[in-house]
Amino acid sequence: MTKAEIVTALEEIAVLLELRGENPFKIRAYQTGARALETLEGDLDALLEAEELGKVPGIGTALIEKVATLRRSGALPFLEQLRASVEPGLIEMLEIPGLGAKRVRKLNEALGVEGIDALKGACEDGSVAAIKGFGAKTAEKILGGIAQRAAYAKRHLWWKADAVAGPILEGLRGLPEVKRAEIAGSLRRLKETVGDLDFVVAASKVDAVMGWFVSQPAVECVTAQGPTKSSVRLKGGLQADLRVVPEEQFAFALHHFTGSKEHNVALRQRALTRGYSLSEWGLTKKGEADAEPEGHGIETEAGLFEFLGLAEIAPELREGMGELEAAEGGAMPELLKPEMVRGVFHNHTDASDGQDSLEAMVLAAEELGFEYLGLADHSKASFQANGLDDRRVLKQLEKVRAFNASGSGAVHLFAGIECDILKDGSLDLEDATLAALDYVVVSVHSAFGMGEAEMTARVIRAIEHPATTMLGHPTGRLLLRREPYAIDLAKIIDAAIANRVIIEINANPQRLDLDWRLWRRAAERGLHCAINPDAHSTGGLGYYLAGVNIARKGWLPEEQVLNCRARAGVEQWFAERR
Repeated sequence: MTKAEIVTALEEIAVLLELRGENPFKIRAYQTGARALETLEGDLDALLEAEELGKVPGIGTALIEKVATLRRSGALPFLEQLRASVEPGLIEMLEIPGLGAKRVRKLNEALGVEGIDALKGACEDGSVAAIKGFGAKTAEKILGGIAQRAAYAKRHLWWKADAVAGPILEGLRGLPEVKRAEIAGSLRRLKETVGDLDFVVAASKVDAVMGWFVSQPAVECVTAQGPTKSSVRLKGGLQADLRVVPEEQFAFALHHFTGSKEHNVALRQRALTRGYSLSEWGLTKKGEADAEPEGHGIETEAGLFEFLGLAEIAPELREGMGELEAAEGGAMPELLKPEMVRGVFHNHTDASDGQDSLEAMVLAAEELGFEYLGLADHSKASFQANGLDDRRVLKQLEKVRAFNASGSGAVHLFAGIECDILKDGSLDLEDATLAALDYVVVSVHSAFGMGEAEMTARVIRAIEHPATTMLGHPTGRLLLRREPYAIDLAKIIDAAIANRVIIEINANPQRLDLDWRLWRRAAERGLHCAINPDAHSTGGLGYYLAGVNIARKGWLPEEQVLNCRARAGVEQWFAERR
């Protein structure tokens, strides 16, 4: 088990103990131990072998054995016993935004609720509001959280869905009966979340393909199986649909099942103006309702668009947001490609809450072919993330400068910080400290419950600070987990343009913030972006690819993306901003 996984296990133990109402000191010991291990700079294996882990502040004798067991075997009987001792419904209640272990336990003790359904009823009948320390507003918030959870239950992050879909698609393409196979639906359109997976296949022997699809190890159950379509539920909760069509219908079926609905309606309307009815089976001349749809020699989606007098429209742009007009007028954008990204800026090391060292992050950046890498650890207000105070920031700056001077790496390091925007809009570090850095990312990490006007004023004040280079995750959303905080994004974008501040596309698959729907018009008005993975590990650097997806959906041109510039261009931007 990795160090990060052990930290997660210790945190889970603390939660389970709290749900059981155990001694607060015992709970705190696991919380403290998890934090100590997370920020551990030494080699864990070496410390265990030398029996020196106990010298690390926050790790007591009781924890050493558990950490060693987890490291060695990847399992811990104590944790398994804890899991078995806690009602699963209580753990499920933790998924409701705003409910921590302490409140769940209190609800259980006061009302005997052991699941979300019972909790919903207790909120509706006034029982929750009557509990000391809760009240009507809290009950209302819990009901809202329950509704939010229900709405999200059928959605999945694009990043995770893509990882599931890839092997299935590869397997379909490897079948001898399959001539063509593609993923369709919202996954192909690069939507930030997807409801299910859609596969479209052209094949000679339908039964063989269907049989392979429904018998895959990842299939939990088959929900439907027919001559042209099969549906399954996969073990991770995703539904997957397979449609098999004749090869001459493939382009039409792929376009139709890719969507979106708004795009398809607009394209069908365009076909009608040209005398054809368009469907997933082909084209039928208007007035020949009884005729079989024909392919008209169209083998690809590009051919379909050409037949209708349009330039090809990439799947990610098919959202009914002016793409047909652009395709007709020769105004389709040159979409961003992963290889255009030369580096990334918003990344964390083990100096704050990252898992890996500066050196390890540099090596990972080299492997990705980056020209430069920006370090932006948390500032001190993010104490839960081991945020850096002014002294530690300057110490890291010295380390970055020494690394660059050594010439030991192919990647140039930019020294930055993710500086907390405090409640009043001021920044979390001294002006002199911020001025010494190459760049500053400012972000909200607290007081999410502010009203819109107050939150907007708070963020604008931070944008107007002369040291600010970029605004991080501007709405604070966590996809499928937390709604954006109230903020007037139109005013935020105006302020960023006026102050030449970049707004990031936070490429963490759980954020993807700023939303793609806002980028096209914002970029046309002069807003620049940076695609930032918000990486907390070497593996997290790869999240920039999800950011490229959002840039593509947002019609962002290369020239509006800071990290498509060479190092010299980035240095010039930073210098001019200061």
